[in-house]
Amino acid sequence: MKQVYATKQSMTQTFVEGKRIPLTVLSVDPHVLISQKTIEKDGYQASVMGIGTKKKANKPVAGYLKKAGIGLNPRIIREVSGEETANYNLAEILVPGTIVNITATSKGKGTSGVVKRWHFAGGPKTHGQSDRERAPGSIGRGTTPGRIVKGKRMAGHMGDVNVTIENLKIHSFDATTGVLQITGAIPGGRGAVTKITIK
Repeated sequence: MKQVYATKQSMTQTFVEGKRIPLTVLSVDPHVLISQKTIEKDGYQASVMGIGTKKKANKPVAGYLKKAGIGLNPRIIREVSGEETANYNLAEILVPGTIVNITATSKGKGTSGVVKRWHFAGGPKTHGQSDRERAPGSIGRGTTPGRIVKGKRMAGHMGDVNVTIENLKIHSFDATTGVLQITGAIPGGRGAVTKITIK
């Protein structure tokens, strides 16, 4: 199992045999090995990868990179569990036609009502109920049990959670520019960091 990290750019479309296929465009930066986690020292095995570059790292990260002997400032630092390879050859991993899972943080919607969050129909719009159109209606029962049951679908925080979309397909990958196209839509807005897991 391989893991690659990419940045979501935009959405587009293509046509295959007369059928419209939605595509998500991502940017894949080179993955550089920073350090290795070992079972003897850390209790587990993983590779610490640096993805992309930025102008300046904060002091804790700069000290960590200096200790590891890395001369660049990666934009993203992630651990990839169970990996032993020194560096990724992205062209060999991101092969068109490969089935992948995409994990990213969904767009935050703030505090949302039941109509938006749970697709409730709302109350009737007639007979003078001007303030009940988007209300949840009755939320609790009477004397027994005399409380609101846990798990009741109500208004609250929506979005900004990790979401995994499974069984998407790599449409194309340009190793020179790092442009990756995935069939279908993936979570998050533009600039979202996504984890691509190759099955």
